[in-house]
Amino acid sequence: MEVPTEFVEKYERQHYAVIGGKKHSAVKVCGWTKRALLNRGHCYKQRFYGIPCHRCIQMTPSLYWCGFRCLHCWRSIEANLGTTMDGFEFDGPAQILDDAILAQRMLLTGFKGNGKVDAAKWREAQEPKQIAISLAGEPTLYPELGEFIKEVRRRGMTTFLVTNGTQPGVLQKLSEEGALPTQLYVSLCAVDEDMCRRVNQPAIPGAWQKLLETLRLFPSLETRRVIRLTLTKGLNM
Repeated sequence: MEVPTEFVEKYERQHYAVIGGKKHSAVKVCGWTKRALLNRGHCYKQRFYGIPCHRCIQMTPSLYWCGFRCLHCWRSIEANLGTTMDGFEFDGPAQILDDAILAQRMLLTGFKGNGKVDAAKWREAQEPKQIAISLAGEPTLYPELGEFIKEVRRRGMTTFLVTNGTQPGVLQKLSEEGALPTQLYVSLCAVDEDMCRRVNQPAIPGAWQKLLETLRLFPSLETRRVIRLTLTKGLNM
């Protein structure tokens, strides 16, 4: 199966660069990257970990697939192809990474002509040093995620991976294959199954139990680990 053209066009109208031959991956310039190029601040990655904010790519290898329909999600949930990439053709890790770098350069082209942009930072931004695997969709649904992380590592870059925690088997496999990211995040928006149903609106059976399994696995994963809380007044706090 292939990604419908109208889905690709919908995201492109929202300034995503949809990449790869199979069009299931995407890049979008982070607001903090833009601010860093203008010397107007930087995100926590630079402050806490020394990762140059202007050299970070925000991307996903699984734009249209997720097991959650979170109330706070910014993606186009109607442009959704289900909860698994099974049956869909997908690009290999090297092609996705190559195209992500090219897309980031393309998206940043217009900044070169802005007199307020730090020219030295713009030049550095052409050679990314960090891949944030998040953006939209659930990245652990991409079948070759481990090889993608290894490919990024081979090229001397770091990886931050954000997951909703419903694929504990994938995280276990990443660990066994030596393919854990530089930093791993699990998004947590609920304190119990009822809240999970209301806030995350899971489209897969047993989602809460899968998330709990991930949290039990979390301490054994030998990389930096973060629980990311999304709190909304009147909803889950």
